[in-house]
Amino acid sequence: MANEWFETVGEAHRRARKRLPRSVYLALVAGAEQGLTLRDNMRAFGEIGLAPHVAELEMERDTETSFMDQPLSMPVMISPTGVQAVHPDGEVAVARAAANRGVAIGLSGFGSKPIEEVVEANPQTFFQIYWTGSKDDILHRVERAKRAGAVGLIVTLDWSFSIGREWGSPEIPNEMNLKTMVKYAPEVLLGGKFRYLMNYARTLRPPELTVPNMATPGNPAPKFFEAYGEWMETDLPTWDDIRWLREEWGGPFMVKGIVRVDDALRAVDAGATAISVSNHGGNNLDGTPASIRALPAIVDAVGDDVEIAMDGGIRRGSDVVKAVAMGARTTMIGRAYLWGLAAAGQAGVENVLDLLRGGIDSGLMALRKSSVHQLNRSDLVIPPNFARELGGESGHAYVDGHALHESEN
Repeated sequence: MANEWFETVGEAHRRARKRLPRSVYLALVAGAEQGLTLRDNMRAFGEIGLAPHVAELEMERDTETSFMDQPLSMPVMISPTGVQAVHPDGEVAVARAAANRGVAIGLSGFGSKPIEEVVEANPQTFFQIYWTGSKDDILHRVERAKRAGAVGLIVTLDWSFSIGREWGSPEIPNEMNLKTMVKYAPEVLLGGKFRYLMNYARTLRPPELTVPNMATPGNPAPKFFEAYGEWMETDLPTWDDIRWLREEWGGPFMVKGIVRVDDALRAVDAGATAISVSNHGGNNLDGTPASIRALPAIVDAVGDDVEIAMDGGIRRGSDVVKAVAMGARTTMIGRAYLWGLAAAGQAGVENVLDLLRGGIDSGLMALRKSSVHQLNRSDLVIPPNFARELGGESGHAYVDGHALHESEN
């Protein structure tokens, strides 16, 4: 419907806030502790300028690229996110939207829909896992993803189990039983969230809080916090463990959560075919720099050896242009598509992807580029002291493509 269309991701965010119960909305927007990293992810893009031309602009522009052996209509992918209680169709609706717009999707191991259903909706599905449970459990999930037809594996390593939320993150229930529904009913009914209620009423089922892709032989799909608890109790992986998982998978393999140069080098050494420069959307260790600040040093260190994605703070097509010009092969979006899903279901996700594509196209035109592959740092206005080199050999600040001596910092 025409009145469902929104013209910015910010408008999708506004509609999501209006339509979602307060607890669900706050669960989407909250970041770790003070939200410093969450805010820096977005603020950092605003510090980067663009250097457009005014004549001899390209009338034909190509936004297509590829990543981990998958063709993409633009340098955007769907980032894996946990249980999606914003719409009953969840990851399946997102997968269909992504397929219709020619982009790939990452399905979280903590997602609410089985991988088989998501792959059926979008054959360009990457399966994301956390290092949780025994190696046999992990191998079972990997083999299930292979059988389902997942085109690549994403292992997410950036998590410090931070539970502190100093600005309004709600309590999340462990299961949607009668007691829970009675508890949250006033929030839905008195808050006027009737559209959200009707979306689920049509399915005759409450929001899903189990994680079907975490099931193991002889054990049913656990509830979200049961799976989360197992994750917290599992010994953290070593780089040898990551190398083992890479060999067991055997196909395209991304390590997600890299912000340090030394970790990027280790991921390459472990056999990763791709890495994502990411701080978990500001939900990991608060105070970590924005992903876009960490990107240049990592690109310069390993960009010739591995494909690089970046996620964190993408809200418009110009953000994608900046990330690609800084050296990312593609970007990954999280909250942006969830707001679209909350605003209008599958059509809302397609709307968000259309907005990003339009912004990328406009950026290419103004920068006098005929392809996203022509973007580079000369198209950007990067302020002094913008970028950060974490874990590099010099240990110095990273500014405008050059490591500075201590006396210059």
